[in-house]
Amino acid sequence: MHRFATVLATGLCEAGLDVVHGEFFDTVQVRVEGRAAEVVEKARSFGINLRQVDADVVAIACDEKTTRAHLVAVWEAFGVTGSDVDAIDADTADGIPADLRRTSDYLTHPVFHAHRSETALLRYLRALSDKDVALDRSMIPLGSCTMKLNATAEMESITWPEFSTLHPFAPVEDAKGLLKIVSDLEAWLAEVTGYDAVSLQPNAGSQGEFAGLLAIRAYHRANGNADRDVCLIPSSAHGTNAASAVMAGMRVVVVKCDDKGNIDMGHLRETVAEHSDDLAAIMITYPSTHGVYEDTVREVCGLVHDAGGQVYVDGANLNALIGLARYGKFGSDVSHLNLHKTFCIPHGGGGPGVGPIGVRSHLAPFLPNHPLQPTAGPATGVGPISAAPWGSASILPISWAYVRMMGGDGLRRATLTAVAAANYVARRLDEHYPVLYTGEGGFVAHECILDLRPITKATGVTVDDVAKRLADYGLHAPTMSFPVAGTLMVEPTESEDLAEIDRFIDAMIAIKREIDRVGAGEWPVEDNPLRNAPHTAASVTVGEWNHPYTREEAVYPAGTSAPKIWPPVRRIDGAKGDRNLVCSCPPLSAYGS
Repeated sequence: MHRFATVLATGLCEAGLDVVHGEFFDTVQVRVEGRAAEVVEKARSFGINLRQVDADVVAIACDEKTTRAHLVAVWEAFGVTGSDVDAIDADTADGIPADLRRTSDYLTHPVFHAHRSETALLRYLRALSDKDVALDRSMIPLGSCTMKLNATAEMESITWPEFSTLHPFAPVEDAKGLLKIVSDLEAWLAEVTGYDAVSLQPNAGSQGEFAGLLAIRAYHRANGNADRDVCLIPSSAHGTNAASAVMAGMRVVVVKCDDKGNIDMGHLRETVAEHSDDLAAIMITYPSTHGVYEDTVREVCGLVHDAGGQVYVDGANLNALIGLARYGKFGSDVSHLNLHKTFCIPHGGGGPGVGPIGVRSHLAPFLPNHPLQPTAGPATGVGPISAAPWGSASILPISWAYVRMMGGDGLRRATLTAVAAANYVARRLDEHYPVLYTGEGGFVAHECILDLRPITKATGVTVDDVAKRLADYGLHAPTMSFPVAGTLMVEPTESEDLAEIDRFIDAMIAIKREIDRVGAGEWPVEDNPLRNAPHTAASVTVGEWNHPYTREEAVYPAGTSAPKIWPPVRRIDGAKGDRNLVCSCPPLSAYGS
């Protein structure tokens, strides 16, 4: 990349053109007084997109796919002919300054040198995948994260180069197919949520929150209410809610929840009255973070609207709502919609995600836009939330295919199935692990919270023990200690069939029987299959066995007959790691007068 950028720049300089920067890595800017548009258009006729910085400057970026033929074509676009790529390459030094060149070793880990053939690399990747309790081996019942099936038919299209290699800033006339997907998704998401406009720019739910709150702030300012800067957030909310509000320049005021996990309506009324002059918004999650359809949601929206505020509904739990109710119709003004949850873009591992926002018409003028792409949002928008105009656009075909194949009826049936599965889990496990929160009639939404705190108090077995023991059963653990410490939040989703859900439930019941043996004194609290879980192959085959339970009980609990998934490592002391912080801040003495 750098070598070809250097050759490119040298050829232009030798032809008398003004290369703006003497030092660069992969991108060269060239000054051509008044000719920038002409050069860009000439290169385009050769099938090459250059970037017009302004009327006088053109930028060219080289990458690992740049060829010598590309360099010749770019030179010709600038009017340079007869330059010899090979000759310039042989006679020109690299353009990286000496003080910026790496002198230390890099890529020193053996993994970068051990696999020198495709066969070896393939086996290495397979060995890594064998360590993972992934969706292709087990359900992943993470509550609040909606880890459901990503169908092959949805995933296939993102491998097509027409999507995967399209540059985020490619001219819109070269991206008509992807922009059709963008416009379709915007329309479909608006339809299923009841909103009037959607922006796909935010790359994650947290960015969607930030974008939505910026829209609310801009709306208040446009109406002469810049002093409205208080954001009400229930104590049950996702942690990102408060962080997003602070980033958007708001003051957070927490609203209490009652013993059932619902918003304390009395406290809400008091708080709204107290902040009637400076209330900007409330952020709620519906269904709630506790996995319950709160029947006061309309009243909450009404109270805030009457006080001049806006309602932000966190869309993290949309998997319990599509086809049953629409945010924009029961009082919400803006929501983010986690495409990496409800709409099947793969979740976890650090990316990529998409967290678009939907808004009612009065907030539409304040959606994100982009200074380098006028069609990416309204001219009155709040500016870019992500670096690229349409965010992680190359993975949008996944959600497009999901919605297109499911259709309206399929999306509704998926919601009903997810809710039925969660209630099935809740009913079957309630006698073993009490379900902490339920709505009217004892039902939950798409997830349930299993309360292990009484069990821990009675037996000493912790939520960590249960989560780690599930690995010995070949199952991924649910979400642990969120939103309530000492609990497990389970979300089975609509992707799992009854047999897999029963396998999870049976494992949880078997673990409860093991807990009972600890409680009865048959196994010591500090030496039992739960406290020592997970059990690796080495832990049961190497050395003496001095535990009060058998090796078979360790690795084949309850006579497990499913193909064995061997956990790759034993348990680590997570709490110690969390608390052993290394501060890089200057000492307090540095702040002395």
